[in-house]
This record gives sequence, structure tokens and C-alpha cells, in this order.
Amino acid sequence: MSNAFVHPEMAAILAAGGPAPDYPNMDLAEARPTFVKFNEVWNADRPAVAESRDLTIDRPWGKMRAKLLRPTAAKNLPVLLFVHGGGWTFGSIESHLGSMTRLAVESGAAVLGIDYRLAPEHPFPAAIDDTRAALDAIAGGLLGDAADASRIAIGGDSAGAGITLLTLAGHEWRKRVRAACLFYGCFTPMFDTASHAKFGPGGYVLTSKRMRWYWDNWRGPATLPDLTGLPKLYLSAAALDPLRDETLDLANKLAEAGNDVRLDVFAGVCHGFMQMSSKLEPARKAHRVAGQFLAEALQ
Repeated sequence: MSNAFVHPEMAAILAAGGPAPDYPNMDLAEARPTFVKFNEVWNADRPAVAESRDLTIDRPWGKMRAKLLRPTAAKNLPVLLFVHGGGWTFGSIESHLGSMTRLAVESGAAVLGIDYRLAPEHPFPAAIDDTRAALDAIAGGLLGDAADASRIAIGGDSAGAGITLLTLAGHEWRKRVRAACLFYGCFTPMFDTASHAKFGPGGYVLTSKRMRWYWDNWRGPATLPDLTGLPKLYLSAAALDPLRDETLDLANKLAEAGNDVRLDVFAGVCHGFMQMSSKLEPARKAHRVAGQFLAEALQ
């Protein structure tokens, strides 16, 4: 590890957790349950919500699982469509339940999480198509009076942030959603940055080697899409993340394209830190800040 500042709670998590599973060298039938188990601890001690409901979204190519979380029983809440991370290869509405719940409570919005199709079985653009199908379903009345379909935001972490950007860019939905949150995202296969050089070799949760494997699974575009005309954007980065500089670069390009952008860099934490809210104060702060942004954008 480098001599970068590591938050004491982050250091304790890294010390207790040991090395991350070697997913690239595991069969997916073994790797996916391992990913779920590895993340179970982060879904404990989550705040209470008024409603947690399983839903199904119909698509021309099949049904998709979804979960609705409502922080209060009030009708016509604004809604956040949440797109989970996991390198386009892992993750589900279960693996990210803690983060989804905290975003609901902190924003006052209903949160709808989706189980989009995963790579490598379903590479780009399958997850984009699924996310747009979910937006269409919300607009079409999927949530009834539980949510106000005229006040929609979208957001995601890591690969989910990249999916979120591609879902909106150059598409009519960029004009229909009120806001988007991109949490420590992966947007292009950018490996020649200072943050990859410093944090990518190992010791900080995500490695450059594993990120290359994720990109090989996903096979998405190697360049940024059209960044014009996007809704209000909130970007966050983890200071100890190989992907940090990718977010900083994107924030500059989004601003240059004329968008309303806010960027926060959280010191002393690694990639995926928002998942760790049960044991990490910067993660809880990140949810509070994002929740405030969403509440203001969706009021």
C-alpha cells in the first residue's frame, strides 16, 4: 500500500476483510454467490422504511426483478431509479439493499432497484436497454400512487454509474429525469491515470487487473458518449480508488459540455465505500450528501 491517508475505519475494514476474492480466476457459478456473501455484512443495520415491495417489470425480451423502497407511507413520492454496481458482472437488488435503503431515507424519495441483465452473458447494451425499460415502466404507472412519475431521478454506483450515464446520454430520457447521481463510476477503459498507478496494484479493494476483466466482460464503448443536455448531476469519487481520476476527468468534461455538475471527493476511502455504511462514517456522510442533492432536485 502507498502512504496515502486512509480513514481509520476504512483501515480497520481493510485489515479485517483480508484479500478480496479472486473473481477473474473463479467460475461465475462460484463467483456470483461469493460476491453476494462478501457483501452481506454491509446490508446489516440498515434504517427502517415504511414499505419494501418486490415487483416485476415486463420487457419485450422477458421479465426483470425490481424492489421498491419507500421511506414513508406518503403517496406520490419522488422516485430514484437505482442501478447497482458490480463490474457489470455481479450485483443485485439484494447486494445493494443497504445503500438503496439509506438513499431512500436520506432523500425522502422512493427508490426502485432493478436486476438488469449481467455480463458476460449479456454484454453492452443489454443493461442500458433494461434501465431504459425500467424508466419507461415508471413513467407508464408501474408504481401507481406510491410515486410521482413526473419527478424521477436515476443513479448508481461503479458500473451502475456508467450504465446511468449511457442510459441518459443522447437519449430522450436525459430531458425527462430531474437529476442523476454517479457514485465512483467506471465510464471508459482508462488505465493510464495516476490513480490507477497508485491504487490499482492492490490493497485498496479494487485492482486494475480486476477492472480490466470487468471491461472484457462488458465490452462497452471505449469513449465517452454525447455529454450535452444532461440533467443536474452529482458525482462522487473515493480518494483511494483506481477509478478516482476517471470521475475527475468526467466532471470536467460534463462542465465543459454545459451541464450543472457537483463533484465531491471523499478522503481516505476506497472504491465501493458507500456499501460499507454500517461500519464507515464517510459512507454514511456520502449517503446524506447525495440524499440532500436528490431532495433538492426532486422537490
